Amino acid sequence: MDKKPKSVFTVDVEDGISIAMRDAFSVNSPQTSRVVSLTNRILELLAEHQVKGTFFVLGQVAEKFPNLVKKIATEGHELGVHGYNHLQFHKMTPEQAFQELSSAKKLIEDISGLEVFGHRAPAFSISPDTQWGLDVIAEVGFTYDSSIMPINGIRYGWAGFRKGIHSIITPSGKELIEIPLSTVNILGKEIPVCGGGYLRLFPYWVTKMALEKIQEERPVALYLHPYELDTEKYPDYYFEQLKKATLLKRYKMKSMWINRKSVYPKLSKLLQRYEFDTAFNLVRCRSPIEK
Repeated sequence: MDKKPKSVFTVDVEDGISIAMRDAFSVNSPQTSRVVSLTNRILELLAEHQVKGTFFVLGQVAEKFPNLVKKIATEGHELGVHGYNHLQFHKMTPEQAFQELSSAKKLIEDISGLEVFGHRAPAFSISPDTQWGLDVIAEVGFTYDSSIMPINGIRYGWAGFRKGIHSIITPSGKELIEIPLSTVNILGKEIPVCGGGYLRLFPYWVTKMALEKIQEERPVALYLHPYELDTEKYPDYYFEQLKKATLLKRYKMKSMWINRKSVYPKLSKLLQRYEFDTAFNLVRCRSPIEK
């Protein structure tokens, strides 16, 4: 089957269990080996389809599982930074953000022996209120960022932000390349697609239709987290905290398991039909980049 023009395949490498424990239940817990086994499953799928992708690795994961970082690099994929402690920008000062990003970048570079060019903020937390973060990202030394969801959302979003890969000038005058996450316009409203929970919840034909619509104008930026492939029962300590949570929180956490078994076959179909590459390769090959 003929493949369509290249798009970006990205993975935000984080441990779903430890992040859920901290963010949902305010309980600190160690990184678990689930992130290793699930990331390996993604690596196997990419190898099967001969696709290279970009893995934005959390510093905590790199610290606990350096061999995973080495494996990603050895198999020819790009390494990027997803912060160190998975802190959203609106929860940090510029000084804290600089430390968060620079320490993660140095750690991943030291482990892999490779320069890291790209960054993605946890929860796409670069928005009009945190655009100072773009200065920090550039100051740390990243070539490109992929943290902006061009929607008017509740949890995240930057409404009206240009949707194609383009060069931007940060508030303090630094230059940075931005790879926004993919959206489609439906009845005048930008809808996120091609990644994360949207990939899990939408039927395959919806994702395919959206992807092809986007590719008429620009490359797709597809993303996922390793935990979205996790269909095994979480540890007992997770459910002990879940029992103590409010009814609304319990419903929200349980909703994250809907259709998880569908994610792997959907990814396999997308990788078979379309051509993906690393974020850096796409940025490097796009000349000229939109201004």
